[in-house]
Amino acid sequence: MFKKILIANRGEIACRVMRTAKRMGIATVAVYSDADARSPHVLMADESVRLGPAPAAESYLKAELILDAAKATGADCIHPGYGFLSERESFSQACADAGIAFVGPPPKAIAAMGDKIESKKLAKAAGVNVVPGHVGEIDDTDHAVRIANDIGYPVMMKASAGGGKGMRLAWSEKDVREGFEATKREGLASFGDDRVFIEKFIESPRHIEIQVLGDQHGNTLYLNERECSIQRRHQKVVEEAPSPFVSPEMRRKMGEQAVALSKAVGYYSAGTVELIVSGADTTGESFYFLEMNTRLQVEHPVTECITGLDLVEQMIRVAYGEKLAMTQDDVKIHGWAVENRVYAEDPYRNFLPSTGRLVRYRPPEARFHQAPFASSDVEKRVSTSLDTNGESGTYIRVDDGVAEGGEVSMFYDPMIAKLVTWAPTRIEAIDAQVAALDRFELEGLGNNVDFLSALMQHDRFREGNITTGFIAEEYPEGFHGAPADDALLARLAALAAKLSSIETARNGLIDGQLSPRFDEALTRQDWVVRIGKTDHRVTVENGNVAVDGTEIAVDVEWKPGQRLVEAVFDGNPLAVRVERRRTDWRFTTRGASHGVRVLSPRIAELAEHMIEKVPPDMSKFLLCPMPGLVTRIEVGEGDAVEAGQPLAVVEAMKMENILRAEKSGTVKSLNAEAGDSLAVDAVIMEFE
Repeated sequence: MFKKILIANRGEIACRVMRTAKRMGIATVAVYSDADARSPHVLMADESVRLGPAPAAESYLKAELILDAAKATGADCIHPGYGFLSERESFSQACADAGIAFVGPPPKAIAAMGDKIESKKLAKAAGVNVVPGHVGEIDDTDHAVRIANDIGYPVMMKASAGGGKGMRLAWSEKDVREGFEATKREGLASFGDDRVFIEKFIESPRHIEIQVLGDQHGNTLYLNERECSIQRRHQKVVEEAPSPFVSPEMRRKMGEQAVALSKAVGYYSAGTVELIVSGADTTGESFYFLEMNTRLQVEHPVTECITGLDLVEQMIRVAYGEKLAMTQDDVKIHGWAVENRVYAEDPYRNFLPSTGRLVRYRPPEARFHQAPFASSDVEKRVSTSLDTNGESGTYIRVDDGVAEGGEVSMFYDPMIAKLVTWAPTRIEAIDAQVAALDRFELEGLGNNVDFLSALMQHDRFREGNITTGFIAEEYPEGFHGAPADDALLARLAALAAKLSSIETARNGLIDGQLSPRFDEALTRQDWVVRIGKTDHRVTVENGNVAVDGTEIAVDVEWKPGQRLVEAVFDGNPLAVRVERRRTDWRFTTRGASHGVRVLSPRIAELAEHMIEKVPPDMSKFLLCPMPGLVTRIEVGEGDAVEAGQPLAVVEAMKMENILRAEKSGTVKSLNAEAGDSLAVDAVIMEFE
């Protein structure tokens, strides 16, 4: 077996590979940019090598630096992780030329499948269904318009070398003219390749992918499917395995086509064949090849959970030349797994990217790293591993590459962590996600934890009635927090009164109180708990709580200063993240944050007469919505602008964000120019 492995990537995937390598007794080498010098993956490795400055193009994307690091440390194999160099056949070939094993597919397979245009041609030639579209190169914007008109709108423009990055949906010629060049730029910035292809956009689609695994001896398997339909801006947000839509027969057909395609190009190692499926066709016949990712996928943990396999270990063993220790009949489906991607973005501000320091980072306690029933002995069949360990309860897995006090920078992907839950059934796995998200403490920058919880509670998601347009369809006006029913609000009111009573009791123990019998007044306390604009009358007496006249059994142990409350209401657990804000509280649970005021009846009465502070009018300013780099200013001083007109472009997290005029007006002054790095809410321009 290999002696030392270099992981040519960063963040959670680097940590993920290291966990398996260490379990296999393989020494690890990390590489890092200046921005990652103290990152967890660097501290976790046995050795580490600096590559260069923070931008990926000057560090992680430089193949020659990676190879130099491998040679300098004596690494005999390189694992590329998810992206960066994983889909470059030149890098795979360079490893082979240097006598260093590449933990991935051979160069020819990467070349055949890594290029999205060429892979479609090969798939079509092999008889695999492909989405109608133009698979040749596109000369310019006018050429793109002609192609789109021929295909028929809507169409999707995609960067040839990309995945979710570098994609634009066009409903008209205007959209093509506006988005084609931006798609080219994003492809060039993220992947070093500005080629674009255009294909028909299938409305009401489901995104389903097949995990394949092959060795160098001609054995190739499909490891069931993953449902990845919950996406935003073409980036996956939620993944699950298996799919609630796929039937056994459909799974077999998809899997056999994926295997046939893999064998046609001599593919081995782990890979993913992505398909777009018509959710309206219950026959399961309407599925089309999109692309093949010649690498390990971000969502691979859900496959590991239901199969019992460690895909990273399998990749390493295949690279070493070993045969697969299982056959297709050994691959089963055990239980259900759901993965949520925790992103550094603010769902309350249209999901704008967020950067900054992780002031507090406390993920829920993980109970496993691979499958809950995985066998460490790869010679054992997957079908028997379940018999040894059982299939009961729920399990939590957290894959991350950050730590409390660390920075989430603007240079890399905004994903903070992956939260994975496994349970015997789909609903149990989803409910485990809700409970785990309630316990995910993350402060210091915007994050999507509330939004993920709201998705898990959404009736349509729980029913499995999902498409890639789910988020746009269900949240057309943006996200404002998951709705809270009366029962939850009553519980929060009871909790607020209980916590305030605990605080009051503690304060009563301080020496020098006005009344020597102050503790006797604590036997009964009456409160007015204001949540939003609704007041609840709450009484706490001898530990019992009544909200608006209805008793609620609440059991809670809490000390002032603790930020996570584990409460039990009528036998049902509820985790609430709490924050003290002067005289108020902020409770966060079940996908929403609630401002809570706890007042005595008299103070509540007087508070009605307080004057609310009106925020200043900022409508005359264009503010930077997120920390980022100004790449273009589209107007000048004195220019008249119309509603919807592009004003500036700000780049953050590898994505271009076009800032448009909300109403007609005249530019009075410019406060920024192209090349400026701005903080959130920095003034870009002022209007008359």
